[in-house]
Amino acid sequence: MAVTAQVFKTRDLQQTCALGRQLNEFLILLTQVTFLFKRMHLHLLEVKDQLLLMYLMDLSHLILDKASGGSLQGHPAVLRLVEIRTVLEKLRPLDQKLKYQIDKLVKTAVTGSLSENDPLRFKPHPSNMMSKLSSENEEEDETEEGQSGASGKKSGKGTAKKYVPPRLVPVHYDETEAEREKKRLERAKRRALSSSVIRELKEQYSDAPEEIRDARHPHVTRQSQEDQHRINYEESMMVRLSVSKREKGRRKRANVMSSQLHSLTHFSDISALTGGTPHLDEDQNPTKKRKKIPKKGRKKKGFRRRR
Repeated sequence: MAVTAQVFKTRDLQQTCALGRQLNEFLILLTQVTFLFKRMHLHLLEVKDQLLLMYLMDLSHLILDKASGGSLQGHPAVLRLVEIRTVLEKLRPLDQKLKYQIDKLVKTAVTGSLSENDPLRFKPHPSNMMSKLSSENEEEDETEEGQSGASGKKSGKGTAKKYVPPRLVPVHYDETEAEREKKRLERAKRRALSSSVIRELKEQYSDAPEEIRDARHPHVTRQSQEDQHRINYEESMMVRLSVSKREKGRRKRANVMSSQLHSLTHFSDISALTGGTPHLDEDQNPTKKRKKIPKKGRKKKGFRRRR
């Protein structure tokens, strides 16, 4: 029995020594990696290495106490191991966020440099976001000043001016006949939907309350108010007011607008809604009046001076 116990103790001692040598090698590696990460300014990995180093130190202390026959109950190293294990588990999301940067630095440290087409090389350069126009303009100004200093003359025509794009730019008109016909049909549909016939049908079959309003034209209403005001003024002041040509023309146009009786039998074109071919009336497509441009050679008419 004594020989068997001695054999087991020797075997445990050998395993403990092998584990101690592995821990020693791992500690040396951790110190080297910590120094490397400190040079790379990766403080998170430096903290993790320090925690792992403390974890291994406490673990080796526990192994020593266990090998010497001590008890682990209430040992302070156990609480420290649990705390360090919890902190390391909480740091995993940060490791995932820094994975790209860590892989890039590790690969650079191993190979020495990155290739031009390496995806890890692609990163934003703040210097590329700065405008290079100002530097180019400064260089051009310096060259122009040097040339002017050498020649002693500077022409006004050669000065750089601000580029102003033209307002009217020629554009290729690629609209086909089918597209023009489609646009014309859409305009006819919109005009038919806003016609008086559709509006009356909506009012007839709609459940909304009907609005009753005066059907007088606004021009006629304004004209009648002005006439009433003029009559009251003439009767109170006992004077007859003269009517200007502009006022006469306005009255004439108002009378013409109110006396258009042909609109009673004129219905809006809704053939675009019924599937027919819409047609343009003269009222829907009125002709534009030509502007009278005075000629330069023509002189103004005036009275001849009597001699």
